[in-house]
Amino acid sequence: MVRLEDILDKVAAYNPAADLEIIKKAYVFSAKVHHGQNRRSGEPYLTHPLEVASLLADLKMDISVIATGLLHDTIEDTHTTVEKIQELFGDEVAVLVDGLTKLSRLSFDKKQDREAENFRKMILAMSKDMRIVLIKLADRLHNMRTLDAMTPDKQCRIAKETLDIYAPLANRLGIGWIKTELEDLAFKYMEPEKYRWLEALVMKRKDEREVFIGKIKDSVTAKLSEENINCEVSGRVKHLYSIYSKMTSQGLEFDDIHDILAFRITVESLGECYGVGGLVHSMWKPVPGRFKDYIALPKNNGYQSLHTTVVGPGGDRMEFQIRSEQMHRVSEHGVASHWKYKDADAVGSRHDKSFGWLRQLIEWQRDVTDSYEFLETLKVDLFPEDVFIFTPQGEIKVFPVGATPVDLAYNIHTDVGNQCAGAKVNGRLVPLKQVLKNGDIVEVITSPLQMPGKDWLEFVVTSRARGRIRQWIKAEERGKSLELGRDICESGFKKYDLSFQHQFDAGLLVKVARDDLGFDDVDAMLIQVGYGKLSVRQILTKLLPEKKLAAKDAVKVSMFGKVFGRFKGGQRRSKDGVVIKGIEDVMVHFAKCCNPLPGDDIAGFITDGKGISVHHVTCRNILDIDSDRRIDVKWEKDSKVLRPVQIEVVCKDEKGLLVEMSSAIMAADANILSAQIKTTLDNRAACTFEVGVNSTDHLKSIIASLQKVKKVIRVERVRGFGTLGAGKRISRAK
Repeated sequence: MVRLEDILDKVAAYNPAADLEIIKKAYVFSAKVHHGQNRRSGEPYLTHPLEVASLLADLKMDISVIATGLLHDTIEDTHTTVEKIQELFGDEVAVLVDGLTKLSRLSFDKKQDREAENFRKMILAMSKDMRIVLIKLADRLHNMRTLDAMTPDKQCRIAKETLDIYAPLANRLGIGWIKTELEDLAFKYMEPEKYRWLEALVMKRKDEREVFIGKIKDSVTAKLSEENINCEVSGRVKHLYSIYSKMTSQGLEFDDIHDILAFRITVESLGECYGVGGLVHSMWKPVPGRFKDYIALPKNNGYQSLHTTVVGPGGDRMEFQIRSEQMHRVSEHGVASHWKYKDADAVGSRHDKSFGWLRQLIEWQRDVTDSYEFLETLKVDLFPEDVFIFTPQGEIKVFPVGATPVDLAYNIHTDVGNQCAGAKVNGRLVPLKQVLKNGDIVEVITSPLQMPGKDWLEFVVTSRARGRIRQWIKAEERGKSLELGRDICESGFKKYDLSFQHQFDAGLLVKVARDDLGFDDVDAMLIQVGYGKLSVRQILTKLLPEKKLAAKDAVKVSMFGKVFGRFKGGQRRSKDGVVIKGIEDVMVHFAKCCNPLPGDDIAGFITDGKGISVHHVTCRNILDIDSDRRIDVKWEKDSKVLRPVQIEVVCKDEKGLLVEMSSAIMAADANILSAQIKTTLDNRAACTFEVGVNSTDHLKSIIASLQKVKKVIRVERVRGFGTLGAGKRISRAK
């Protein structure tokens, strides 16, 4: 067990001027308030804050952080208040302790919502003070070291959470040793049998590998001494999770992995790194394509080093990492290595340019209300590898693996992203979903006519791009729904001899929206009408006497009887797959203006001599139809009636591609009813396929099958031009 004296010795070693009395005072207070509390392992609870403080001392953190490590659970697990911490230890420690307090006092509908909000709070806390997340990582590391006391299901849940969030976060912050240990511990509890099996295989040749590592270290040291280069050489077996990940991702057996040894050479200056790389290559043959220069192009977390893999004695591969002493400090401690514990304005160090990704993440989260959506995007942003691309002006941009030109466009500016109409990569036009590679020179092409599409969300990877696209789509949908809702209300009000504008000007609609229906304003109410979640009748019941509404309803029933002759109490099932409430033996036809498909939201209207006309609920052509003619319709459950739907595909104009697309449609269990092909001057083709579809899910599977065809640029359903927001053709697709 760590003792207070051990922590004090560590702090005094790297900060001789530190006021150790603050740490002693925090220890005494923590021991007092946690007295009588035990961990699940049976140990006194005080062992946990002592271990956390010790880990923070290993990171060479300042006095306030060490004290917070000792106090971090006092508010949550004891009767201590923030005010008490502030009174005894000052504002800085109080802010840190409060930032670490979990959301146990709040309630959420689902467990995942609570966990997602917890991570969101942690990220927000980082925007105030980066040290909060460093304490959180130390807390999680000690909890993982003592996870044996938990039940197997909790072990697995906490381990998965650690692997999904905390290990990648440690990596993003550049704290390599914490990242590595968290991964191995998570692996141990998530896959205990595989962990023990792999550990046994690695240990089997432990003595033999240690002898081999010793020989390689001696050889390198001797070679560099001949060149008068002072260095420190170390070697190790790669950690278990790293080996396991390689086996699973590449489908390898343990005996097929020939590069499980890694060596590090630390020299005094940056200039010596490249020279040492050349000397290593003179000793052993380098493996082509395995040299990486993270000195010229540092990782997003500030990591710098030369990486090279060589074929060593016996044919086994060995990885060498070559770095300066300063680079090594950054690789071990990451953001903590930038922390100036002697600097009163230490908080400012969180603005180091190496952590621009964090500022972007914090900026993006302000636009997101869904915490679970935030958590899912956070997972994407935390994963490690980076892609370096260049703008035409030679500026370097760093993105996660899988980034596309749209990610670059939103990185430049929101307006550039929203108007991103195309891109050139290395001088050649490419589709917007093109995955960028290291060294690509990317030029974004914009057009004021371009707008973001929902399909962009399927291929962008950065949180900024994803957030801005969602923001635009929500604003666009809100505007369309507001317009549609107002049109529906104006039409509905006329049927009851009411003027929508007069009701609005008189303030009556404001009263209905706020007092009766609980909306913030009239616009919010109209948007729900546009979405189909609120009916005009629900509004009218608040404005008109019941007698007047009942009189109109009687007229409507009379009309139904006149048109159809008879009513039944059940439902009418149609050979067209539509169920009409209360009416039998009625002819049904689908409106060509909007071409509704099983799974779409639909509305039915009585016509003169043609039975029931079925429209999409957003069809503009139903706005002016007398609401008295409206009737409830819905799709018959499990109906497999085929409906013709047009799908437009933009692709490269190449031989054989039409056959591939036809095969893709048939592979999705659909028949092609007709096809039209038009070619363009830029060597592209616009193909319109009419296919038989039985549901929206069936349509999605057809589109997904087409999207898998190489050299297909975009696939989209062609809606009728009567549908609100529809009618956009693919001829302007990129």
